[in-house]
This record gives sequence, C-alpha cells and structure tokens, in this order.
Amino acid sequence: MENNKELNKAFNDQGEAISPILPDEVKNFLIDIDGTICDDIPNEEPERMGTCLPYMDALKIVNKWYDEGHIITFFTSRTEEHRAVTEEWLKKHNFKWHGILMEKPRGGNYHWIDNHIVKATRFKGRFTDLVVKEKKIEVFK
Repeated sequence: MENNKELNKAFNDQGEAISPILPDEVKNFLIDIDGTICDDIPNEEPERMGTCLPYMDALKIVNKWYDEGHIITFFTSRTEEHRAVTEEWLKKHNFKWHGILMEKPRGGNYHWIDNHIVKATRFKGRFTDLVVKEKKIEVFK
C-alpha cells in the first residue's frame, strides 16, 4: 500500500526548509499489530501469525480512519522474515493500510523522541474513536 498524502512545506525560524508536514486534519497513525489488532503472538511462534483472528473493533476503527483520509502504518516487532505472513494476514482480514515498519524494538517501555508532535495512546483492550484527555507527560527542560 502507498501513502499519497499531500505534504505541506515547512520552514524554521530562519526561513530554511525543514521536513514537510501533513495537513492538520490528517493523522499519521502508527499501530502495533500483536496484542493491539490481534492476539499477542511472539516472534518465536510464527506459525500462529497467519491463523490468529483480528480484533473486530480494531479492524472497524482502523479502516474507518483509513477511509477518513488518515495514514495507517503498522509498526511491529515482527522481523523481516515475518513480513510476507503479516501482509497476507492483513489482506486476508481486509485491513486497509499504507505501510508496515518491521523490527520495532521488543520489550515495551517506549520513549519516542522526535522533532514533530507525537501523541501516544496506549491500547487497553478495545478500539474506539479517540477522545481528548489531559495527562502528565515528560518533556525536555
């Protein structure tokens, strides 16, 4: 799948070009696979990757976001050798997506540092539309 979204030019305070950005109304969703859109399948048991069932609420919401024009990229700890079975599984269950990033570091406790705004939502067992809540976050001094 491919991302054909229009990027807007962006500039720093000195007027120099920086990495382009998406329009404000478009979200760039990075969604984990195992334990988020289906049961948590460890890399050590790849035979289960092609047979597990998707979480139906995840399928519904992910495809809704895609249809609304957002970018869907799956981000997984599965290795490159699991790419084919992963893509086949996503297609078999009719997930819509733009890309897949393989080999996310294993172990959780992620702390993402980026020059772009990052919003993180921890999956807690059910996909729904997102709501806005205020939370404490860690920031640079």
